[in-house]
Amino acid sequence: MDRRSLIANAGIAGVLAAGVAPAVHAQTAVRWRLASSFPKSLPTIFGSAEKFAETVKALSGGRFEVSLHAAGELVPAFGVVDALQNSTIEMAQTAPYYFTGKDSIFAFGCAVPFGLTARHMDAWMEHGNGRKLMDEFYAKFNIVSMSAGNTGTQMGGWYRKEIKTVADLKGLKMRMGGGLFGESMAKLGVVAQNMPAGEVYQALEKGTLDATEFVGPYDDEKLGFNKVAPFYYYPGWWEGGAELAFFINKKAFDALSAENKAIVRAAGAVAARDMTAKYDAENPAALKRLVASGTKLVAFPKAVMDAGFRTAMEVFAEHEAKSAEFKKIHQDMRAFQRDQILWSRFSEWRYDSYISTAKI
Repeated sequence: MDRRSLIANAGIAGVLAAGVAPAVHAQTAVRWRLASSFPKSLPTIFGSAEKFAETVKALSGGRFEVSLHAAGELVPAFGVVDALQNSTIEMAQTAPYYFTGKDSIFAFGCAVPFGLTARHMDAWMEHGNGRKLMDEFYAKFNIVSMSAGNTGTQMGGWYRKEIKTVADLKGLKMRMGGGLFGESMAKLGVVAQNMPAGEVYQALEKGTLDATEFVGPYDDEKLGFNKVAPFYYYPGWWEGGAELAFFINKKAFDALSAENKAIVRAAGAVAARDMTAKYDAENPAALKRLVASGTKLVAFPKAVMDAGFRTAMEVFAEHEAKSAEFKKIHQDMRAFQRDQILWSRFSEWRYDSYISTAKI
């Protein structure tokens, strides 16, 4: 059996396990640069870029290599879209909603308030209209996209004071991922700050920030937020399932052979699955450690979530009135979400509600 037949029959996992690479000896070696918006100190998020590069090299037999550059090494954390647009780099790993300053539609590639869960996002992107709609939008920026993994439903963040009522949000200086969430919170009096993860600890320590949200226990513990903000709220209603993205320079991708394009797509799928699984595996133990160290774990009052929902819907309506493209993507996502909620009500959620109270 030749290598191509083996790959077709064994699949990606079998190829990697056997150490067999596609037959690319006649092809020119490919070298890409990938700039991440995240630091190397986060093995979950940055780890998906590492898994991607490792898989590309393995599947290509070393003929295709991707060099990795953490935030700030090659370009600034929030400079990756400009670098892709200008063909300074071939690839980036980022959170699309970091770039809502360019266009609010970027948020739909990552997370929006009261949006999709991780599984729902994956379904919309890969088997609904999500990827098609987003890549049509990204084409304006010379980008094609793939999932880099999903964090799952995030935590509501770290606060230096308790949030008992909606009034407690007024004047709060909070670091948040960006975009529509910031606009929603601004309507509640929050002063939104968008800054790279590596700068947040000092800002909280100095009091220039009152609160921050990032991801969840495993990452937040590594960033040390529990040492400077004692109250840890949940859930992060603005990120029901935050999708990280691999952004690829369209010209660079189009220039690849069909085989190398398949390698890129396969490696992206491996990396995305690995990141999501890693979060699910690591978050429980990290949450236990945080609580044991004195973190005060608190649920957002329903009145606060209700207020967030109201202002979020106002923000969506305002953007729909200004942009037909925004409205098209938002309405498509919500229609898909309604069906997913219907199905989940009879499957995942019913099961979860029972098993979470059972003694196992």
